[in-house]
Amino acid sequence: MAAPKKGRSASAQSKPGRSLALILIAIVALTGGMFASGHTTPRLGIDLAGGTSITLKAKADQGSAVNKANMDTAVEIMNRRVNGLGVSEAEVQTQGTDNIIVNIPRGTNSKEAQQQVGTTAKLYFRPVLASEPSGAAASPSPSGSPSAGSSPKPGSSSSPSASSSQKASSSSSTSPTSSATTQGRAVTDALKAGSSPSPSATPTGGPSPKPTPSASGGTETAKLQAAYTALDCSNQDDRAKAGNNAKPGDPTIACGKVGKGYYKYLLGPAGVDGTEVKKAQAIFDTQGASGWQVQMTFNSTGAKKFADITGELAKNQAPQNEFGIVLDGEVVSSPYVRLAITGGQAEISGSFTQQEAQSLANMLSYGALPLSFQEQSVTTVTAALGGQQLHAGLLAGAIGLALVVLYLVVYYRGLSLVAMASLVVSAILTYVIMSLLGPAIHFALNLPAVCGAIVAIGITADSFIVYFERIRDEIREGRSLRPAVERAWPRARRTVLVSDFVSFLAAAVLFIVTVGKVQGFAFTLGLTTVLDVVVVFLFTKPLMTLLARRKFFGNGHKWSGLDPKSLGGKPPLRRTRRPAGPAAGPVDPKEA
Repeated sequence: MAAPKKGRSASAQSKPGRSLALILIAIVALTGGMFASGHTTPRLGIDLAGGTSITLKAKADQGSAVNKANMDTAVEIMNRRVNGLGVSEAEVQTQGTDNIIVNIPRGTNSKEAQQQVGTTAKLYFRPVLASEPSGAAASPSPSGSPSAGSSPKPGSSSSPSASSSQKASSSSSTSPTSSATTQGRAVTDALKAGSSPSPSATPTGGPSPKPTPSASGGTETAKLQAAYTALDCSNQDDRAKAGNNAKPGDPTIACGKVGKGYYKYLLGPAGVDGTEVKKAQAIFDTQGASGWQVQMTFNSTGAKKFADITGELAKNQAPQNEFGIVLDGEVVSSPYVRLAITGGQAEISGSFTQQEAQSLANMLSYGALPLSFQEQSVTTVTAALGGQQLHAGLLAGAIGLALVVLYLVVYYRGLSLVAMASLVVSAILTYVIMSLLGPAIHFALNLPAVCGAIVAIGITADSFIVYFERIRDEIREGRSLRPAVERAWPRARRTVLVSDFVSFLAAAVLFIVTVGKVQGFAFTLGLTTVLDVVVVFLFTKPLMTLLARRKFFGNGHKWSGLDPKSLGGKPPLRRTRRPAGPAAGPVDPKEA
């Protein structure tokens, strides 16, 4: 029985078409996805396509000084907000001692980014003392809590929970009132009752003590009642001023959107602070009908406070069994509580869209700014200079690519067709993936990223050259092309993988330790390095296996680049049979 021959990969030699078909299917699928998404070109950065520039001025009105440490912290938080995935190419930098400049490239939701960079994202959980429709949405009869059944809050109704079976949903009960006098009396009674179950006011979780009547307290109560009665949440100016400068430990008024209208709320002191939210993330509820929701996890202090406040609220009647989730002075939801919620977890659910849920989770995750900021100016940035630089960069890249192709044609002749075909495949994959990454992760192509793509041409060509030189070395040893292609591959493969790993590691380190435009260079360099490995393994090697079976390359035509004579190859060693018996003559010991 003949032993199997070693050093030969039957599958690699006989089925190169599978690899070529695989990469062809990948190109077709990615290209189809690109056209289906409608994003057929890469999203350009602010230096190439223009965008929005926002100037913010710091104010020391939160008990923090405007110094370098606080400004650097604010820049870091803003950068994470607008550059949440690291490659959207928005720029956040200080200017002078108290200004921050935020540059947002075109294609990014500039309004959303504008809201995120300057907001403090203050989140409080406040007990609801009274609530009613306000403005055009108000009716003469209903009062009390918003109803999830009759007037759901799109994108803002919430239901905190400790587990999937323990939820608080929006109250569907209302308490009718006949006149403003009745409503005013209810507000006064609520304030006098001191119905805030805030853990800060009642650390032991017991009933809140009633405030001692005083002239100053009565005056403040009357002012708050008058402000609540006069509040018209359908008026934008009233909504903006509602609850301004309210301290967390004091009652306040606020507005919240319900459907197409607004509700106004009278709220007690804050029971839980947003800084006690340890983590927030947007998820999609696949098991229920809640859709997109924001899940929050409290730290140990917040978890105890949240259990205390929900335990106290569960004892009250509507609307005083509800709590308002107040974000930056606006009530985003007002669910009621049936029982104490323990475990330190809560969820804000309702008619959120994916963008709304992710935006809220983003602001909650990145916390409050150490300083407040006033928007000084919002300007549109043109890309005239960047367009000129892009033209110059692309021209330099085209010249470099032409020189590489010319070198390949002169030195490798027929093999240059393989190299050029591989470069074309790599370019198609890079372009399509960059186009898809724009809407997917907000990747923006800027000038440094273009430089990274140009540098990648040399990295890709280097991989081809390593493989071609290994093949030619085997031919110089006297082997024919087909075995030379297979024997050269393992050695070339190791070299290519080591070289690409070093390039990818450098790109990864550069991406981690830098921000802004330099990340675009690092990201593009890392992406093209990974694609180089894919192209060499799934396209270049299988294509060489197929071409080795063609006479033009297999017979070593002088224009193929694999001519043994021009390469100085040794003639192949062939075994010959010696005649047996006496006719063979004496055997030379050296020959034996």
